[in-house]
Amino acid sequence: MNLPLLAGAVAIGVTLLYASVLDLRDRRVPVRTWYPMLLVGVPMAVLAYGALISQDWMLALRYLSLSLVFSAIFYLFALLRLFGGADAYALIFIAICVPFFPIRPLLGYPPLAFLPFSVLTNAVILNLVTPLGIALHNLWKGNRAPFPYPFFGFPVPGEGIQRTFGFVMEEFEETPEGLRRRFIPIRTALARMVRGEGRIYTRDLREHPDRYREELALYRRAGQVWISYGVPFIVPITAGFFSALVLGDILYAVMKLAAGA
Repeated sequence: MNLPLLAGAVAIGVTLLYASVLDLRDRRVPVRTWYPMLLVGVPMAVLAYGALISQDWMLALRYLSLSLVFSAIFYLFALLRLFGGADAYALIFIAICVPFFPIRPLLGYPPLAFLPFSVLTNAVILNLVTPLGIALHNLWKGNRAPFPYPFFGFPVPGEGIQRTFGFVMEEFEETPEGLRRRFIPIRTALARMVRGEGRIYTRDLREHPDRYREELALYRRAGQVWISYGVPFIVPITAGFFSALVLGDILYAVMKLAAGA
């Protein structure tokens, strides 16, 4: 057991839970949210590195190198808008403050034993459960849409769309024949996400109703509008963090099981 890293892990865990609440509620995590965690985590990481250097300086250098590369990659992803800012900060700060496992996980150590990577893989695996749950919900409710939209969203009343959270998945156009609607192609939605433009977020409708008066009128006419489920990735990151600490690397455990090891 590495007590300094365990203290840092507790600080990160509490902060991730709070950040998840903020992101679910407001879809924003102010940078100041991370300051108390860093005040605890960084000194504890320095102590942990100091102890590791005295035992195996090559291993300490390996973890430091992995942390720097991992952090640089996700900082670049955030700059390119391929990753949310809060999500990138969460993974970067985990890499800085808790680069290796403070306690032995129940499933054992993965080959690299680099905690941030296990957090990321666990988060991705756990996040796959959400689309399946959304699809089952739509199936139960009888909500129909072309594949793969039922896995990524659900319909909400157009009259109260501002009270929901997520991105609008449909486009509407007033024509002489009436209201025309279509789902935004996945490729187009991804391109708009990368550019940071063109997507209509329900929070914008709520905060700037005058700017979106025309869209809101169309949504009311449509009756129901499909939106993305809008669960921020920081939630599965939080789940990935706690599962990695307690269980270990889920993907590695599954691969071992499949290999019969």
